[in-house]
Amino acid sequence: MPGLPRGVTVRRDAGLYGYERALRRAGIDPVAGVDEAGRGACAGPLVAAACILPAGRAGIVPGLADSKLLTERAREACYEQVLRRAVSWSVVVVDNQECDRLGMHVANVEALRRAVALLDIRPAYVLTDGFPVDGLHVPGLAMWKGDRVAACISAASVLAKVTRDRLMRELDSQWPAYDFKTHKGYITDVHAAALTEHGPCPVHRMRFVNVRRAAGLEPPARSPGETCTEYDGETSVET
Repeated sequence: MPGLPRGVTVRRDAGLYGYERALRRAGIDPVAGVDEAGRGACAGPLVAAACILPAGRAGIVPGLADSKLLTERAREACYEQVLRRAVSWSVVVVDNQECDRLGMHVANVEALRRAVALLDIRPAYVLTDGFPVDGLHVPGLAMWKGDRVAACISAASVLAKVTRDRLMRELDSQWPAYDFKTHKGYITDVHAAALTEHGPCPVHRMRFVNVRRAAGLEPPARSPGETCTEYDGETSVET
């Protein structure tokens, strides 16, 4: 995605709503934000969301911020406010089997693309978190830490995160040995211990090397203190 359209500038102190305001001043409206939750988890679905907030006071969501910076209670409150205020929103759920089939990056891009396509109002511009998403058929901007600097992306991050957390709590009731309700499918010491003891369950992502190791499909870790977040055949090992 290219940079902002010519003539559009955003002051450094413009705040969370500065990008949407600047684009609207240039006649570019509506503006959608998209984000995902669960890409780095080794169990459960990937969830993507898109959101268009209205201009003016109606689009100011109390307490809105990057979903990762909010407490669970604050996220739930923001979620309800976003649903109440958004002029259009959508959520896409990609199950772990489709993540395995496509690979995490492809699944992520496809989910974000679907989320924009499902909006019942066609956006004139799309802001994405972190990396560009092709195939949207509208101009847009990929923003570093976009969920912290653009309100529509923050709103999408809340929709995605709350939806996914609720789904992981449901999966916890089906697979209580893994404590999905606590870690939401991300790898923690508790999750790693459960994988070692029980092996993967049907909602684990088999592209992740730590899951494959627990299933006996990969050799053991090189050292007892090694934790692994490898996926899609790429190595990212932390010790």
